[in-house]
Amino acid sequence: MNYHLDPHGGELLQQYRESLPLLQRIKQIAYLTLSETLEEQGLYVTNIEYRIKDEQSLAGKLERKGSKYNAISDITDLFGMRIITFYGDDVDKVAAIVKRIFDVDWQNSVDKRKLHQLTSFGYNSLHYICRLPKSLVSDPEMPELNTFPFEIQMRTALQHVWSTIEHDIGYKGAVQIPPEHRRQFSRLSGMLELIDDEFSRLRNTMTEYRRQMQSLVASGKLDEVPLESNTFRNYLETKPFDALNNRIAAANQAEIYPAPLMPFLPILLDLNLETLGDVKRFIDENSDDAYQLALSNLAFTDLDIISETVGLQNLCIVCALKQGRGRFGVKSIFKTLHGDRAGNDAIADGIMEQALALSFMNQS
Repeated sequence: MNYHLDPHGGELLQQYRESLPLLQRIKQIAYLTLSETLEEQGLYVTNIEYRIKDEQSLAGKLERKGSKYNAISDITDLFGMRIITFYGDDVDKVAAIVKRIFDVDWQNSVDKRKLHQLTSFGYNSLHYICRLPKSLVSDPEMPELNTFPFEIQMRTALQHVWSTIEHDIGYKGAVQIPPEHRRQFSRLSGMLELIDDEFSRLRNTMTEYRRQMQSLVASGKLDEVPLESNTFRNYLETKPFDALNNRIAAANQAEIYPAPLMPFLPILLDLNLETLGDVKRFIDENSDDAYQLALSNLAFTDLDIISETVGLQNLCIVCALKQGRGRFGVKSIFKTLHGDRAGNDAIADGIMEQALALSFMNQS
């Protein structure tokens, strides 16, 4: 392909072609090292993009401003990576990892998040110019591995959306944008920036809330912990139903196989349990009757394997019956767990028949 390059630009393009094996090696090392480290640190990112600038794109750049570069290594984005996170806080965490892995050229790196005027908004991203340190790779036959620069961009998903839209609309192009449209851009970008901040703030708030709830559970202050998805999930880690499950399993010398208990949360809420303290009393007050009800079911079987849900399921049935919900209440439990199946009626009828013979159903 013919490019409109002066002799110096042509020389730089030839240097680029000769450097492609080097760029490929840098790409492999940098991408694998960074992606593996992020995974090891448990830092989830939505995407890692990486590419070597293609020849046509480079030629266009050299046509416009090739004179500012003395050598091909002066162009710092021939290889580049872009890490996209969900939260602004995670951009700084990624940056800390990048600083630990690679040598960062601080003089040529830029934090575009800090460049805006107080009265304006716009493109936000953190750009580091990096090199591979000798502690990471050292090859005497390719010493340029440690001197050739590459760029790493770090931004949030919303910042990435803004950058893409800005580029697509041509906001930074040569056409002069009317003031009313520039104002609209500022308003929209400001909204995205606010949303970014609020998502980070919300995550931090929820993290602190979970810590507080875990602390209350650990200290036994269960009445202060509302029953909801996160608190119930954490409470299940204390294995509150194991004692009843083991007691039931011992009747048939059965093994217990694991099963999810979170589907019981809406049932517990429907039974008017509002705190983890209510769940604790629910267990204490109903365990003996739930045990008897489970035995009445197992008496007609020779099961040697039972589900981890056996204790909680029988607790819910006993509680519903004590609240006077009868057959409809039992059927509702199985409808919540398994959907609106025809067999729910037969199951409810069988359980009611067994429960009527138990003492808790005959108490005045």
